[in-house]
Amino acid sequence: MKGLKILYFISFLLFSFSSLYSQGYQIDLTVNNLKDTTVILGHYLNQSMYPDDTVRIDERGYGVFQGENKLPEGLYFVFLPNTNYFDIIMGSDQQFTIQTDTSDFVGSLEFEGSEENQIFLDFQKYMAMLRAKADSLSALVQNDQGDPDKLMQELQLVNTDRISMIETISEKHPDLFVGKFLESTLDVNVPEPPGDAEGNVTGGNWQYYYYRNHYFDNFDLSDARMLRTPLYENKLINYISKVIPQIPDTIIPEADRIIKLAKSDSTLFRYVLVTLFNHFGKSNIMGMDAVQIHIAEKYYIPGSWWSDSSFIADLKTRVEKTKPLLIGKVAPDMELISVPSGHFIEASKDTSLKRYPHVGVKITLHQISAKYTVLLFWEADCGHCKTAVPELYDLYVNSLAKYDVKILSISTLFGEEGKMKWSDFVNEYQIYDWINAWNPYSYEYKLTYDILSTPQIYLLDENKKIIAKKISPAQVGEIIDSLSTL
Repeated sequence: MKGLKILYFISFLLFSFSSLYSQGYQIDLTVNNLKDTTVILGHYLNQSMYPDDTVRIDERGYGVFQGENKLPEGLYFVFLPNTNYFDIIMGSDQQFTIQTDTSDFVGSLEFEGSEENQIFLDFQKYMAMLRAKADSLSALVQNDQGDPDKLMQELQLVNTDRISMIETISEKHPDLFVGKFLESTLDVNVPEPPGDAEGNVTGGNWQYYYYRNHYFDNFDLSDARMLRTPLYENKLINYISKVIPQIPDTIIPEADRIIKLAKSDSTLFRYVLVTLFNHFGKSNIMGMDAVQIHIAEKYYIPGSWWSDSSFIADLKTRVEKTKPLLIGKVAPDMELISVPSGHFIEASKDTSLKRYPHVGVKITLHQISAKYTVLLFWEADCGHCKTAVPELYDLYVNSLAKYDVKILSISTLFGEEGKMKWSDFVNEYQIYDWINAWNPYSYEYKLTYDILSTPQIYLLDENKKIIAKKISPAQVGEIIDSLSTL
């Protein structure tokens, strides 16, 4: 009886072990004419390739990728020596066999026990046939052989055949990832715009809005499996940076919609949030910091469980500093000391007067009355400032002054040495018709305006709302010219 119990126990262990692996993945691989080498199984994450498992191929060319837990579904690859590799679909069924040959990895590829990979392989072979046909037709066009119109029609039919095949697979196998993946490669088919009885187009930007509204028809942003393909990031960034207008008020609700969809999966949410946050953080388009601040406040600070506390604390500080300086906000007021032009002129003759810091009257930014106010933060020994300040002054003298523009020129240097450098610069370029100011007693204004480098230029309207920031002198002129012609 005791022996029978032991036998039952051993049988139970074997059953449990077998059952455990049946819930994971097991991919038997045979590569003819390949032996005693390592082969890698990995997945795509956008344009990058990451390994998941390795196996040592024996002298027969045989090896097994095996794991207790299923792999996340997506597009995977089998990486062989000499940088040869082929793609496979990792769907819900992860128990199958692959056989190929070094003479032609794809052409000799065979699958057993994987419907998805057989569909994918058949599609690739069909695409190879279409590609050969397209190459032949393109060669005839380039060599002026045959009727060009007819050849172009045939080329279009090749693409139609490709689309038709993908749609057939997608419709026939709606529950398989291979259909979703192939469908995601299809572009939006934009119809002709509506017209009146005479055939005149009446839709205006109808085709653009159709394309924009249907951009993700074939691509499911909430499907985490699409993240493990080379397609996700390009699709997302192209939409957010090229399809929709580059205006923060337009982008923010779109970003909200995309992030909401990504919440279907924790890995997808993390990826989308980090990608959008970084994209708008490094954008060269003015005003995009508003989008990053929105994402930081609404999602990143409260919801990025992967970030350490020090990063979140720094991000909170960054948000607090940046929010008051966003485009459209009223520029924070600040108290400065305005030094009259006569003092600079007299200081050119008197060294003690030049270094004397206790001169001028208190002013605040909001006291300045003008249709446009330019805030210029600069310092006399800054290399870029030595170019930008004279450029802005020439622009002011030759064109900006007529628009009721006042320049609040703020020297960020301090102390007697700073005062001397400032005085010499003002006198050298005779910048006497600006409001030349500084604050030798407090650096609070630098913290308020987040002045980490110079020069920094802000353009304000008559109500001291920020129109533009961190712009060049030339852009100051362009923006004011543009606004003044409206």
